[in-house]
Amino acid sequence: MGKTLYTAEAHVSGGRDEGHAKTGSGSVEVDIRIPPELGGDGAGTNPEELFAMGYAACFESAVKTVSRRMKLDSGETSIDSKVFLVTGEDRSFNVAVELSVSIPGLDDDEAREVVGTAHGCARTRTRHAATST
Repeated sequence: MGKTLYTAEAHVSGGRDEGHAKTGSGSVEVDIRIPPELGGDGAGTNPEELFAMGYAACFESAVKTVSRRMKLDSGETSIDSKVFLVTGEDRSFNVAVELSVSIPGLDDDEAREVVGTAHGCARTRTRHAATST
């Protein structure tokens, strides 16, 4: 394991039903609720939405880092992310991530190489669709 560069902290109480979450820095504070698709009222965000935003932001940073190391100008990269809450046969829960990556500054082959290399750094099973425009 490498050197720890940063540790994010958060406090959550109440879980998914009537939860409240706050980052250690105090910069983000949200109510956590069950999404309507799972029977909730949707009156707040849910952990999967927060994970989708955070994962996409981290992956975009990885794409930019890989592009820079390959001496490529990736331009204005954008990522759409989907986080799926999936049930297992043993009544477990898993999270799957799908990313759609747009790197307009690169041609299709360069974009695929950058995304593939950035994905090699990720420890979560993901699906990526790299596109250039």
